[in-house]
Amino acid sequence: MTPRDASDDSRWSDLERPPLNALALRRGLLREGGLWREVTVVQSTGSTNSDLVALAGSGKADEGTVLVAEEQTAGRGRLDRQWTAPPRSGLFFSVLLRPAEVPVTRWGWLPLLTGVAVATGLSRSAGVDTALKWPNDLLVTIDGQERKAGGILAERAGDDAVVVGVGINVTLRESELPVPQAGSLALADAVTTDRDPLLRAVLRSLEEWYGRWRGAGGDPVASGLQETYAAGCATLGRVVRAELPGDRSITGEAVAIDGDGRLVLATEEGVQEPVGAGDIVHLRPA
Repeated sequence: MTPRDASDDSRWSDLERPPLNALALRRGLLREGGLWREVTVVQSTGSTNSDLVALAGSGKADEGTVLVAEEQTAGRGRLDRQWTAPPRSGLFFSVLLRPAEVPVTRWGWLPLLTGVAVATGLSRSAGVDTALKWPNDLLVTIDGQERKAGGILAERAGDDAVVVGVGINVTLRESELPVPQAGSLALADAVTTDRDPLLRAVLRSLEEWYGRWRGAGGDPVASGLQETYAAGCATLGRVVRAELPGDRSITGEAVAIDGDGRLVLATEEGVQEPVGAGDIVHLRPA
């Protein structure tokens, strides 16, 4: 689908959900020597990840390109699950990264790094305590219950680049939630739901963490990433079920995040098994 630029349509269908200010975002984020090189806001597109992967493949996007959509009509989560939300109700964006200084074997940390960056940025800007569910979900607490308010999807773009997509529910009302387990920053009593400062805070946090990780050659210990992710990970200390490819599952206590970013489960058989991919179901609280 061809994206439509946000400037093409200034009409607001929901006065409580004003459009993003692309010019102000560029002023606040683009600086000499910084990571972010271009910020584009489009009115609607299928998937910002798909669009940015295509741009990277055709050589039309540099590292630090940010693509933001006011609405995604074919947004995707892990395992190609659909992500839907009303226009201007959240932050839906993708970034292009080319971590040339980091061995490819460490690129698996990028979704976890993004989770740390998003949680940090939202804590600073929205005053919301965001927890991380391994490997890529953002959780908020609403009426004492953990609910998913966002997700992260990383995709390779050729041999030298990764596109990382982020979706965050900002102003979704209870009646608009796609499933009962979903949530939003508004429902979690955020101090602000103004998407412009929220997006700036998240992207600045991502720039900070990416620079730290890249400067350490992708070392999760030296960069502080492994420790920080573990500290904010709601999965650790819980009994969970890992639903793995091939209709296989493992149940055990989540005891650690290893050096490759995998979740380590201690099973009843006394085996510690690392899980590198799969759906994680929290079976009971820590």
